[in-house]
Amino acid sequence: MTSARRVAEARPKKRRGIVGWFFTIVGIVVALAVIVAGFYVWRVWSTANDINRADSLLPADDPARPAASATAAGSFNYVLMGSDSRGDGDRGRSDVLMLAHVPPGRDKVYIVSFPRDMWVDVPGRGFAKINAAYAYGGEALATRTLESLVGVRMDHAAKIDFEGFTGLTTELGGVTVDNKIASETQGYAWPKGEVTIQGEEALVYVRQRYGMPNGDLDRAERQRAVVKAILMKMLTLDVLANPVKFNEVMGKLGQYFTVDEGLTNGVILSTAISMKVNSGNDIEILQAPISGFGTSADGQAIDIVNEPQLEEMGKAIRTGTMADYAARYRDQPLAGKAP
Repeated sequence: MTSARRVAEARPKKRRGIVGWFFTIVGIVVALAVIVAGFYVWRVWSTANDINRADSLLPADDPARPAASATAAGSFNYVLMGSDSRGDGDRGRSDVLMLAHVPPGRDKVYIVSFPRDMWVDVPGRGFAKINAAYAYGGEALATRTLESLVGVRMDHAAKIDFEGFTGLTTELGGVTVDNKIASETQGYAWPKGEVTIQGEEALVYVRQRYGMPNGDLDRAERQRAVVKAILMKMLTLDVLANPVKFNEVMGKLGQYFTVDEGLTNGVILSTAISMKVNSGNDIEILQAPISGFGTSADGQAIDIVNEPQLEEMGKAIRTGTMADYAARYRDQPLAGKAP
């Protein structure tokens, strides 16, 4: 056999060896991916099992509630509540009230916060500040008030209290936000610019209203920023790409929240799989529209609802056109005057 022939016969063997090693490596990577994916799915499922569930977060069905079919197919709406209860048996009030809207394409999340001093019609109670609904009738009435105000049915609801909020921000190792207004209160001080907060400090930060130029509106803006920071921290590679860190965070996450009974493990997982959010740019934070400030008949300082713009926002949610609404109002002044 000539040398040239031996070389020619040897080459295919070498090529087959390289190809074989390539597919072996791919096989190992795929196997590892399956194992890791299995771990992540198991961890999320386990966490979902640990979430507190209650039938009190959503109002009972009645003809007065907006029809679920009135909202664009494929979209969904959650109400997010943060109560000022510290878990000692008191109900407290809804210190935070937000609507999270996901349009039919599942590629965006719009988070709209409702300042607690908004003067609204609480079903069965008459006009009051929106946070009074929670004190009057708990989570169900708070949700029903939001539905009545916006004209949109809430698909699910989630609640976190003071202890849950401080625990969550601590578990995440703190969250970083762009602090637009330098301020200090209760022994804490935050300069203008990026600040990292967690635990009790984070709670004080999102609750400060006195000493802020726009009071309740500045507080609501801080709350929106912190909610977005929490979401983004949970989606960073620091958490997602580190199974140990992911396990630590997810292992305790469930205990901080209470959700409605319809938000089952299956719903959580199927929703998560369907989402197409890729970055922080896909999460929009907005304020419910107000036209200014006033005083109620009984002397309370209140935020006056901008009725025409609120109707516009409700229509955008129902028709899946929040992108247009957000583009028009994302830079709107806090006082609610259209640009």
